[in-house]
Formats: sequence, C-alpha cells, structure tokens
Amino acid sequence: MAQDNYWSAFVLLLLILDPFGNLPFFIAIMRKLPPARRLPVALREIGIAYVVLLAFMFGGHGFLKLMNLSQPSIEVAGGVILLLVAIKMIFSTTSEIFGGEGAREPLIFPLAVPLLAGPSALATVLLLASRQPGEIWTWVGALSSAVALTGGLLLMSETLLRWLGDSVMNAAEKLMGLILTAIAVNMLLSGIRSYFGL
Repeated sequence: MAQDNYWSAFVLLLLILDPFGNLPFFIAIMRKLPPARRLPVALREIGIAYVVLLAFMFGGHGFLKLMNLSQPSIEVAGGVILLLVAIKMIFSTTSEIFGGEGAREPLIFPLAVPLLAGPSALATVLLLASRQPGEIWTWVGALSSAVALTGGLLLMSETLLRWLGDSVMNAAEKLMGLILTAIAVNMLLSGIRSYFGL
C-alpha cells in the first residue's frame, strides 16, 4: 500500500512541478548568467524549492492557520505574480523580466518560487500531508524523487540552449509568456471560485 502511495504521489508531484513546462523559463534566466555561475545557481534554486516544499509539507497547515490565510488566497497571490511575469515576458526582453545585465543573479524568485515551489505544488504537498499524516515519510520520499528528477532535467538546460540558439529561445519566451498568462488567469479564477464556493 505504501509503495502504491509513493508512486501515485511521485507521479502527481512530477506533473505539478512540470519540468518540461518550466524548461524555457529556466533557460531564459540561466542564459543571462556567467557560465561559471549557472550550475551553482541552478543547484541552489532547486535546493531552495525543495526545502520550501518540504517545510510546507511538515508545517504548512499550521502556518496558514497562524497567519489566518486560506488556500484560495495563496492561489490568487501566486496567480498575480505569475501574470506579472507573463506580461513582461510577452512585451519585454528577458533582461527586463529578470533584471538587467548588471542586476544580481536570481535568488528564490522566480526560479525556486513560484516556478518550482508554486501555489499548486505547495497546495499538493499540504494536501498529501494533511490527508494521510501517517504516510508522511512516503510523501517525503515521493517529493524528494520528483524534485531530483525535475532538477536533473532542468540542469540539462545549458545543453539544450546550445542546440536551440537565441532566435528559437526568443520565440519560446514569447510563446511561454502566452501560455503562462493562461495558467496565471486559471490560477486566479480557481482561487476566486474556491473563496466564494462556486
């Protein structure tokens, strides 16, 4: 039974983390960094996302109660942030989205949160932990495996960038901006519907 729970949770978390969907965003951010900094930054951001998800799995429910926050409010906040990023992706250059040439390298935002440890992922780990608290270590194992696989795929982004080239990446940024707009709006609507019980 525990093994079945592990695999079902692993697949669910992998779908939520969506490594292939996040790959264009990851490449767009990484290509603005010096080559020597790409691997350390990528590992750091993946690690931060994992820690955030793990912390939310163990203490998310208590934190939300302490701060008097609801899951719909988390969804709406995440949707607003992603919508702002998406609009800038469509109408601006990558350097304007994530900081100019002289800006500091990304820390936490937007790689770790909300692209990896986003509202959907946070809500999923919270749901798993609260629904079956006796299986917490099964959920931890599934989360660890899903983040490891996602991280491994994202770390291949530098090779993919060499294959694709700048023109393809610029087109991908605009396309991903359009897709992210739809995701953000859907997240906003989902939060609003949940809040009003629709």
